[in-house]
Amino acid sequence: MLPSGIEHRQDAGLAPLVARAFDRAPGTESPWHRHPTAQLLYAVKGVMLVESDQGHWIVPPTRAIWVPIGVWHSTRMLGEVQMRTVYIRPELLAGLPEECCVVGVSPLLRELILAAISLPLDYDEAGRDGRLVQLLLDEIQRMPSLALSLPDASSPPLQRLCQALRQQPDDPRPLKEWARLLAMDVRTLQRRFAAETGLSVGQWRRQARLRQACERLALGQSVLEVALALGYASPSAFSAMFKRELGVPPSLFYR
Repeated sequence: MLPSGIEHRQDAGLAPLVARAFDRAPGTESPWHRHPTAQLLYAVKGVMLVESDQGHWIVPPTRAIWVPIGVWHSTRMLGEVQMRTVYIRPELLAGLPEECCVVGVSPLLRELILAAISLPLDYDEAGRDGRLVQLLLDEIQRMPSLALSLPDASSPPLQRLCQALRQQPDDPRPLKEWARLLAMDVRTLQRRFAAETGLSVGQWRRQARLRQACERLALGQSVLEVALALGYASPSAFSAMFKRELGVPPSLFYR
């Protein structure tokens, strides 16, 4: 159960799509809130940690997070963040995601987001501004969904496992030991975990390591420091996992 929060209305207005810019200081954390529109949350600088009842996400400048209508969420800033966000009303949501997800931001999508910020609320939907908005929506529909999500389990025992792995993803205990601690056999643990989160325990642990790696890299730690902190035998092993999951090596992730 999420705490009560704020009904944000920055997106109030006549336009079917509104884009706004917010700059946030390091460590700033928003209270739980939701919007009457869908939201594409993007930062041209800095890294955001986003939490909702659907999971946890880390969002660097090469990514954005899609938040559907009415989803309660909170955002914490790692370092200085220059946030650019797009609010989209229900009538424009056909073909867009129905759940929270981290998505890739192409160079074209980035420029369209920045251009939309300067649009007036009463922009001409039949003119140049309307065509810009339509192209922005087309690009949003083409966004690839990416890793970096940590979906929560629904049952208390598996929530405890998720919490432990989120705090220490390099925990070396085997699955057999976790099953003993949670008073269930290994096969039951594997089956229930996959049913509740959509991921195997191994996949979930890799996502937890990726999230912590991204957070540490955003704070300026070297690839070597991050690799050792997460329990990898060498920076090359860590870099290979990182590139396999996210498509780029850690040294290039924030460029």
